[in-house]
Amino acid sequence: MYRQIKLFSMTLLILCSCVQAEEYTARRQQMIREIEADVLDTAAYIDKRALNPKVMEVMAQLPRHRFVPQKQQPYAYENRPLGIGHGQTISQPYIVALMSDLLHPDPGHRILELGTGSGYQAAVLAQMGAQVYTIEIIEPLGKQAADRFAELGYGNISTRIGDGYYGWESQAPFDSIVVTAAASHVPPPLIDQLKPGGRMVIPVGGGFQVQQLMLIEKQEDGGIKTRQILPVRFVPLTGSH
Repeated sequence: MYRQIKLFSMTLLILCSCVQAEEYTARRQQMIREIEADVLDTAAYIDKRALNPKVMEVMAQLPRHRFVPQKQQPYAYENRPLGIGHGQTISQPYIVALMSDLLHPDPGHRILELGTGSGYQAAVLAQMGAQVYTIEIIEPLGKQAADRFAELGYGNISTRIGDGYYGWESQAPFDSIVVTAAASHVPPPLIDQLKPGGRMVIPVGGGFQVQQLMLIEKQEDGGIKTRQILPVRFVPLTGSH
């Protein structure tokens, strides 16, 4: 009798897991549709009507619910930011997709991320084949993200606890750099660590105010070209600088 009950419980658990997996898949598809709608709504700002299909493919498969606290998991696939503790958030899926698209990531690219947070942005880029170096100043978040990367098998993400303003000089230069917190200005060390021909995406402006998402391109001669993409709202970049 005990064996029968145990087998029934295991079968029920498997069935529940399958149902939940199907539900998450459906929610991710809805999230993708909402991202596509946002792209069309902001086409005049971002100068495109569709994002890199590879970005969309990765985000349609990546389990965002694994990157948020348990109490937030029911909302994981809503197209909005969610709190992850310590006054920080996981960015709106549309913004993650747009920033990933703007970086032009290719397999083998070396990408620096400032502000690991939950690790979702880094995972999107790693899933696209990039080697990601990500820095988080809030130690508990950085450690949680590192554990999450290990659990999910991301061998192409390197983590560090520290002030991202100064970049990661020992691993430079980078093909691209993404900053997931608002800075009052573009940190000079990041410009120095960006390869000629490289791209940086960074929100610039005051903390907890409307900022501008900026695309910065480093020319082959070392010159800098900047472009405002669209208004955004990010938590502020922190540190001693």
